[in-house]
Amino acid sequence: MNMNPSNAPANGSPAGSTMCGSSARTPNGGISDTCPLDFTCIFLICYIYLTIPIQQVTSQETSLAANCRRVYAHAHDYHINSISNNSDGETFISADDLRINLWNLEISNQSFNIVDVKPTNMEDLTEVITSAEFHPSHCNTLAYSSSKGSIRLVDLRQSALCDTHSKLFEQHEAPGSRSFFTEIIASISDIKFSMDGRHILSRDYMTLKLWDVNMDSGPVATFQVHEYLRPKLCDLYENDSIFDKFECCQSGDGLRVATGSYSNIFRVFNCGAGGSEVTTLEATRNPTRRQIQNPARPARSLGSLTRVVRRGPENTGIDANGNSYDLSTKLLHLAWHPSENLIACAAANSLYMYYA
Repeated sequence: MNMNPSNAPANGSPAGSTMCGSSARTPNGGISDTCPLDFTCIFLICYIYLTIPIQQVTSQETSLAANCRRVYAHAHDYHINSISNNSDGETFISADDLRINLWNLEISNQSFNIVDVKPTNMEDLTEVITSAEFHPSHCNTLAYSSSKGSIRLVDLRQSALCDTHSKLFEQHEAPGSRSFFTEIIASISDIKFSMDGRHILSRDYMTLKLWDVNMDSGPVATFQVHEYLRPKLCDLYENDSIFDKFECCQSGDGLRVATGSYSNIFRVFNCGAGGSEVTTLEATRNPTRRQIQNPARPARSLGSLTRVVRRGPENTGIDANGNSYDLSTKLLHLAWHPSENLIACAAANSLYMYYA
């Protein structure tokens, strides 16, 4: 601040010079109010205004990306069909058609084979593993299903290689009910433990079954899903739709179960007495409720090995209730929130979430 006009040269300004041509300098070193702005000052102001970047506040959505932290490789000879975390928070299992391996989360180059159903001669193979899952609270217990329609409960404390099971859950076929399709539709595509670990939910091509882990004589409830397709098993076999693998899920309170079907619909059933259906919804932007009847049917039959092949041509049809169905659109994957009444469904390349 130039307090004395006579000291102007000492402040770096030549004597007698001013910023605005002939205008006078005020005692505080500034420019007089009467000083008119000449062309140079206007040019400097415009130059500063145009060259100094102006900061702007913009909104940007958070972009989420998945980063691979570890690769657990070279432990399976066949496609992996199941992965399940253990309740101990340290281990998990991975299962393919013939083996189940136990992994430590921190060790990616070593695993332990705990279940092996591969025979010495592959021609003697009668069944394959279709799904496996750990018990939600007992870290030593797991269950796995097979293409014969059976579920085996395994205790890891019995031996290092769990060749024998502690419990076997299966429903015996009724006499005279066996057919060419018995083995195929009996294959279990998915199993899920209930949150309390008391029940196991299984899904085969035609039905949902609920099993009590303390009662291996048979399922405590059976829910018909594809009964209207029973007269068309030959057509389903020809276009390979009979090999579709549908998942299942159960609500956190254990009162309802759900599974997917064709035409991008999923069905929710009540686990209470009578097993009445709660609702049937189509996974679209504008979901619609559908009424699908469940005609009575004989007891389910089980069989042996089913090999899965991928799909050929698809077709459409009309069910027994007059509703059209499309075999080319199918809802295979769904999951129930562990504590909230939310269901996530995957149909084609879209993910839908419904408040149940």
